[in-house]
Amino acid sequence: MEFKKEQKKDRKTLLWVALAVLAALNLIQLYFVLQEKKESDNKDIIIATKTEEVLAARMKLDSISTQLDLKIAEIQHLGGSVDSLIVIKTQLEKDKNAIARSNSLAVNDFNKKVKSYETVLNQKDQEIQRLREELGIVIAQKDELAEQVQGLSSENISLTDSVLTVKQKAIELEGKVNIASALRAEEISVNAITSKGKEQDGGKYRAKKVDKLKISFRIQENSIAEKEAKQVYLRILDPDGAVLSDMATGSGSFLNNGREMIYSSKEAIQFTNTNQEVNILYGRGGIPLKKGTYAIELYGEGYKMGAAEFTVK
Repeated sequence: MEFKKEQKKDRKTLLWVALAVLAALNLIQLYFVLQEKKESDNKDIIIATKTEEVLAARMKLDSISTQLDLKIAEIQHLGGSVDSLIVIKTQLEKDKNAIARSNSLAVNDFNKKVKSYETVLNQKDQEIQRLREELGIVIAQKDELAEQVQGLSSENISLTDSVLTVKQKAIELEGKVNIASALRAEEISVNAITSKGKEQDGGKYRAKKVDKLKISFRIQENSIAEKEAKQVYLRILDPDGAVLSDMATGSGSFLNNGREMIYSSKEAIQFTNTNQEVNILYGRGGIPLKKGTYAIELYGEGYKMGAAEFTVK
């Protein structure tokens, strides 16, 4: 009888031990589940934070790109040089593409670049202000000298040297005003048109798909430029630097700063100072286009209006 009691007691003890072990295992499992959830939550928070940082960096670069376009347009309008800004614009587009391809980048590196771009924008604001002031002075001096010339001529004063000096200054100032009044092209795009009349965009085209090229752009507003008929010349340079031209389809030559240049096509426009859109069609005349990168150049009134590129595959 006592043996059975002991046996029953041992079974009960084993049962409690088994329950205790199961409870311990459940607690351990629960602990690991909670730890895993905590780590997962932390990862989600880190990913969300990085995503927000990436989006913020993208927005900053987009904003700077827009401001940079405006600075380039205004400096061109005022007759200043934008070569350095074009280089910066190219690098900015590369940075935008890089950040668009990555979600785990070092955002701090891009923030440093953003600050450097913002510094450039501030510097260009100062340059624009200087160009505005210089242009205002030039126009005022031009008007003043014109009055002096007219006054000296009307009074028939025998001060030939003075008159010539004043006229020379007026000519020099006229040259500066001409630079400021030069037309500038923006939003330049090159589309391909197939033999069936289907238009393709994107800047990269298969040679056999290109029957004609359509070059579209807008002319920047310029209050100094005269509202009148103007001639725009288009030059298309192949990958070797040769100008595409065919006299039978409208190509020819023009003078630019005293230098004769070949043009691929030309377009007569009526400048209205309304940011008007201009389209120029160029037919390749059955001549196949070689593979590579082509350059587009636009000229008007002795000045380069703008440039662009497209690729033939």
